[in-house]
Amino acid sequence: MRPLSVRRRLLGGRGGSKGEALAFYGFLSPWIVGTAALTLYPVGYAVYLSFTGWDGISVFKPWVGLANYREVLTSPDTLSSLSKTLLLVAIVVPTTIIGSLVLAILLNERVRGRTVFRTMIYIPAIVPPVAASLIWKVVFDQDSGAANRFLAIFGVDAVSWLTGNHAFVVLIVVLLWAVGAGIIINLAALQTVPADQLEAVKLDGGGPLTAFRHVTLPAISPVLLFQTVLTTITTLQTFVPALLLSPIGAGNATGTYTNIPNANRVYMVDVYSQFFAYSRYGFGSAMLVVFFVVIVALTVVIFKLVGRSVFYAVDPTESRKG
Repeated sequence: MRPLSVRRRLLGGRGGSKGEALAFYGFLSPWIVGTAALTLYPVGYAVYLSFTGWDGISVFKPWVGLANYREVLTSPDTLSSLSKTLLLVAIVVPTTIIGSLVLAILLNERVRGRTVFRTMIYIPAIVPPVAASLIWKVVFDQDSGAANRFLAIFGVDAVSWLTGNHAFVVLIVVLLWAVGAGIIINLAALQTVPADQLEAVKLDGGGPLTAFRHVTLPAISPVLLFQTVLTTITTLQTFVPALLLSPIGAGNATGTYTNIPNANRVYMVDVYSQFFAYSRYGFGSAMLVVFFVVIVALTVVIFKLVGRSVFYAVDPTESRKG
């Protein structure tokens, strides 16, 4: 009963004053103002622009209705960039989830120097995306990069890694390089696996695989679901690496990148081009709205499919009694 009375006082109901209610909303006001100014207004304005043919310069914003959306859903270039993005997700997300889990299990063993190994694997995760992209751009440089120098040892000719379809391979490498963040999360999850249940499996004659399947995996399944959703959304929004991995001289006089390899023209790069290379702010806004719907739809699908296999120690749908 006490929490209810406290809530009533804060909201200015029975047992509380209007001054207390104003104080309550006053404390909330920075969050409310920040959300309205930095989230709700920009999103609402982008939705409005998606129905116009604004070029980003003129004051007049001609209303075009659903024309931008029809073009987004039928344009071969837009559908191609979306397909590349979905392919990137199909490769990066499973590799990241499985790879980080396997490495976390190995690093969870009591071996000498595991703290050093954990640190070395996690360091790439804290490197800023811009720095990481530029580092790998140097590594895969055709003339002086370490990758081609290594291949030269085996008599392999230099490969133009930053052009053609090879650029997509480099982009995948850059995204997988930061797998250390997932390893740290999985390591923390592995610490919560009940030791008594693992011991019970051993007493019943079960091996490591049996313990992993029936004890470890169910115990950490909520964390794996969280990682799957977060990695999927992050990969869908890939932009900086795809842009910076372009060959030297890709920027034109206006500072935009026009020489990005076709293999790396993922969806957000296409959006960037529409805004800053072609000044199609209305069409670019429509692309963002459609992309938001795609992200929400994929998130719902993941929760529907993967969420069924998630084990909770306490049923989240069970209401508390009180």
